[in-house]
Amino acid sequence: MRALGADHPMEATQGGWWQAQVPGLEAGVDYAFLLDDDDTPLPDPRSLWQPDGVHGPTRRYDHGAFAWTDDAWTGRRLPGVVYELHVGTFTPEGTLDAAVSRLDHLAALGVDFVEVMPLNAFDGHHGWGYDGVLWGAVHEPYGGPDAFKRFVDACHAHGIAVLLDVVYNHLGPSGAYLPRFGPYFSGENAWGPSLNLDGPGSDEVRAYVIDNALGWLRDFHLDGLRLDAVHALRDTRAVPILTELAAEVDALSAGLGRPLSLIAESDLNDPRTVTAREAGGVGMSAQWCDDLHHALHAALTGEDHGYYRDFAAPGVLAHTLSHAFLHAGTWSSFRGRTHGAPVDTARLPGHRFLAYLQNHDQIGNRAAGDRMAATVSSGLLGCGAALVLCSPYTPMVFMGEEWGAGTPWQFFASFPDPELARGVREGRRREFAAHGWGEADVPDPMDPATRDRSVLDWGEPERASHRAVLELYRVLIALRRSHPELADPRLDRYRVTADAGGRVLTIHRGRVRLVCNLGNEPAAVSLDAPAADVLLVWGGAEVDGRETRLGAESFALLRVQP
Repeated sequence: MRALGADHPMEATQGGWWQAQVPGLEAGVDYAFLLDDDDTPLPDPRSLWQPDGVHGPTRRYDHGAFAWTDDAWTGRRLPGVVYELHVGTFTPEGTLDAAVSRLDHLAALGVDFVEVMPLNAFDGHHGWGYDGVLWGAVHEPYGGPDAFKRFVDACHAHGIAVLLDVVYNHLGPSGAYLPRFGPYFSGENAWGPSLNLDGPGSDEVRAYVIDNALGWLRDFHLDGLRLDAVHALRDTRAVPILTELAAEVDALSAGLGRPLSLIAESDLNDPRTVTAREAGGVGMSAQWCDDLHHALHAALTGEDHGYYRDFAAPGVLAHTLSHAFLHAGTWSSFRGRTHGAPVDTARLPGHRFLAYLQNHDQIGNRAAGDRMAATVSSGLLGCGAALVLCSPYTPMVFMGEEWGAGTPWQFFASFPDPELARGVREGRRREFAAHGWGEADVPDPMDPATRDRSVLDWGEPERASHRAVLELYRVLIALRRSHPELADPRLDRYRVTADAGGRVLTIHRGRVRLVCNLGNEPAAVSLDAPAADVLLVWGGAEVDGRETRLGAESFALLRVQP
């Protein structure tokens, strides 16, 4: 170990651990490790502070030195409205302190949770965050650990809970020194080496993951974690790492006296992921539901390529809105096999599935990073928002979506290594060339202008067309709060009906009806009971007793008579 201007030999202890006693190694002092007679100093795998980047030394950090002001915060429990945010493009400054200045906007919007994309340290200045290599250190260009605490503290002061996106399924390609410290990886997944969760030495690997997760929740006062691509975690143990983590988080929640959530990104379409541990499930609080996104996207945009193919048929949107999964032991043409299992709508509440029109993946993994606002009319954007925010699922909004942002959100990185940068650039172009995109259509991910184009334009909400969309989102979220039927997560208490073409839908939520016309021609709908109140109209609509006449690409939200 190298610290305080000297090298300090370490001694082996039990379980593969090594230790050294170094007097004077206080908070603010830098240190590093030397391995296997290599004189290259390496950062601490459990680092909390990397002021000189992922290749530099670790700086001791004292959690107790931060002055929290959120003692009165009691937390938030799902369901609620989630807002996905990328710190590096949320503001032009791209810092956590700058993001704090926009929390009034989120509070006025009415969101309950902010889901922050990965903050852990990665190589370079700008990036999505999924190439992190030090899982406990807040990326220094964002402001470091104190800045993240200031952000969380400010969110709680605004009544907003904070979720953090964490990535345990792989490491980024630069600064990934963790495998040199022990058998942390074994085998491969889609992104490279796979975490060793069940092989020799895996007890300490699992402890490393769980300690990291609990540290975020406990020491940074977070309200939950979003777990990236859990389907890539290879684990054959009798008690999966996710179930073990859920039990540990439940115990921490009891100790802290506030709710804590674990939200999984899973491609398995397996209801056990969000089934309680007591019922034999994995025990996640919720999961992202891409089937809901794909059905909405295909219906609104008309796109039917790739994985959208199965979602383009008439009736798919109504079915998926009713059952969360389209692929539920059924054929998936994109995968070339049957996929998934059905959701028991009588037992599983809808809030365990996140519904969204857009997210970082579904925008950023398009060649040009174009948002839905660049593809569909404002009428259809409004219809999509209503379908999500009036559903029994947990709604999630991607930053800028709430005003129909005109800025794209593109894939970008900033690796200093020129060879790695070239590989990322060429790999991105090859990936999209295989789908028919020309090289000129794919922005250079290493060009700083690609990140700059992706920064939100905070002048847009002041313009009339964007302001109208923003007001729609605010009203829909407010209605969800003021009308309990719209927040009711019980999947067996709501019903979706559609016309033969699947373009005119009626959502039944207690006494509330959402009547939505996705077609480009006017449509008439007969309600099951006379309308008592009109809560909201987007586009043209006339209501006369049981009859609702909708203009093209419009909706009406009504309360019917008992």
